[in-house]
Amino acid sequence: MTVNADFGVDFPSFTLALALHVEPGEVVALLGPNGAGKSTALRALAGLRPVDRGSVSVAGMVVDDPVANVLVPPEHRSVGVVFQDYLLFPHLSALENVAFGLRARGGGAAGARTTAREWLGRVGMAEFVDRKPSQLSGGQAQRVALARALAFRPSLLLLDEPLAALDAATRGDVRRDLRRHLDGFEGATVFVTHDPVDAYALADRVVVIEDGAIVQQGTLAEVAAHPRSRYVAELVGINLLGGSVRDDVLTTPSGGEVVVVDTPDGDAFAAIRPQSISLHLQHPEGSQRNVWRLTVADIDQQHDRVRVRLQGDVPLVAEITPAALTSMGFHPGADVWAAVKATEITTYPR
Repeated sequence: MTVNADFGVDFPSFTLALALHVEPGEVVALLGPNGAGKSTALRALAGLRPVDRGSVSVAGMVVDDPVANVLVPPEHRSVGVVFQDYLLFPHLSALENVAFGLRARGGGAAGARTTAREWLGRVGMAEFVDRKPSQLSGGQAQRVALARALAFRPSLLLLDEPLAALDAATRGDVRRDLRRHLDGFEGATVFVTHDPVDAYALADRVVVIEDGAIVQQGTLAEVAAHPRSRYVAELVGINLLGGSVRDDVLTTPSGGEVVVVDTPDGDAFAAIRPQSISLHLQHPEGSQRNVWRLTVADIDQQHDRVRVRLQGDVPLVAEITPAALTSMGFHPGADVWAAVKATEITTYPR
């Protein structure tokens, strides 16, 4: 049930180049900004978008290879798909929706209904088998779509933003249920998400795609510890500065300088946690080796914390308390002093 994909898909203004290996039982999350190529990757794996070069194999079977003139249609691939909007047939009951996928692959009507009923029971939908999609909540519809995708026991399960359509109250429960079902799935799983919480809860490994290329992969903890792009840094809530180090001073392309500790000369990244940055109305006194005069670009208050986006030679996002914001009274456009200790900065080679 291993998945091996190394392919390219061309568009007039965009090229996706992806090399992906997924082991049986492994869950891989594709992360990336809008337009990075994540959904195109899923469509290529599903057979909904032929690749322009390279190949895709699922469980040892080549399903797409333009050079070998191989293109297995979606319905003949051992691939189950849960789309973002689930795509349940509105005129069919939950039972009939799940059975339809089995019958489309050659199953008999009676056997398909029996298997469909079994799978709806597995996902906690036994008492809703006769309801149509309009009579289901978002979480219930997601479970029906998952049952439909798993019922024929695919070698590869594809999930496109599986929790995006759910409200915050429902998402946590459905996420836990989905994790349980994925734990029991013997095939490979690839899912697209924008939410690092979903990636952390569901994925064994994350693959970050930007501008059609893989920029980083590993566990979410590994990616978060050493982000290699601004997108990844913002995703995990870390400031990332790239530049060149000389004598423990990192100089950014814009000319900003960051004092670091025990960092070899050469190109490097500097990662700074927003909580490590202190803000001041006057030049601060103290042991901080990094002090910059910056301008407040934006203030985002989130319950018990406030994220302050700063512009200047060293652009940063700082995190302070609401009480600190009230006492300092600054606003967008105000000048502030930002300070951070060199020992609070993590550096690693670019």
